[in-house]
Amino acid sequence: MRNLIDTTSLEIQEIEYILESAKKFKHYKPSQLLQDKLIITLFFENSTRTRSSFEVAAKRLGASIVHLDPEKSSSSKGESIEDTFTNLCAMNPDAVIIRHASNTVAIELSDMNLTSVINAGSGNTAHPSQALLDLFTMKEHFGDVRGKKIAIVGDIVNSRVASSGIKLFTRMGMEVILVAPNSFMPQDTLLERYEDLKDVIDKVDVIMSLRAQLERHKKPIFENYEEYASKYCITKERLKDKDILLLHPGPVMRNIDIDDEMLKDSRCKVLEQVSNGVFIRMAILKFLLLES
Repeated sequence: MRNLIDTTSLEIQEIEYILESAKKFKHYKPSQLLQDKLIITLFFENSTRTRSSFEVAAKRLGASIVHLDPEKSSSSKGESIEDTFTNLCAMNPDAVIIRHASNTVAIELSDMNLTSVINAGSGNTAHPSQALLDLFTMKEHFGDVRGKKIAIVGDIVNSRVASSGIKLFTRMGMEVILVAPNSFMPQDTLLERYEDLKDVIDKVDVIMSLRAQLERHKKPIFENYEEYASKYCITKERLKDKDILLLHPGPVMRNIDIDDEMLKDSRCKVLEQVSNGVFIRMAILKFLLLES
């Protein structure tokens, strides 16, 4: 029984296997590899892309999928997450895909060894499938990402996307640079750090923009999103004609994270990331449920 809690639990050859499987799924219609499998999705936080693409991925591989809405479940009556999970596992699913605000819930449930647990986002620490699809998108563009420089821009300290991405990208030989106001910056990192976007624009091959999660900060850093955007929004004026790949995990706040013009630019791969997310999640399901 294998779990996916973060990419650190995967060996390099396993990462490469998942990427290669995703590539095959992208170019060839898959067979019903998981037609006898049952998967349950359990999202305690809102999700558009991650939940939908996991469900699309499962259905394309022939699996049956059931979504449990926590607000309409016994958890709303005071049932613990462990008891909810135990009862779901009594129905013999092959995997449970879970998103939770806690950094540790996915780990704790996987330690119960009742079924495969796939972490679809935990707190501010891990989002493994997003990191893998971002890596896949970059490898499709560059071929080899080793030696490429990526600037992660925005609310890094609150971002599980950044946390998983940093760990994966550095393992794969990329150089990661962080760009954010000091209050958005993790203070325990040894990575190169900048407060001003203009200081890195000529150094990087990729920019990953993140949503400014002002609501997660107890102390106001900016008066409003417009003030943040004046310093960190990725605009055509800032990028000019530079050959820089632009990523964003979504949801994109238009003209705050990335402006309208750049979202239509061919260098922006936001929608391609969404498409690739289905293929990567198909590859993850295949790897965990058939290959492990």
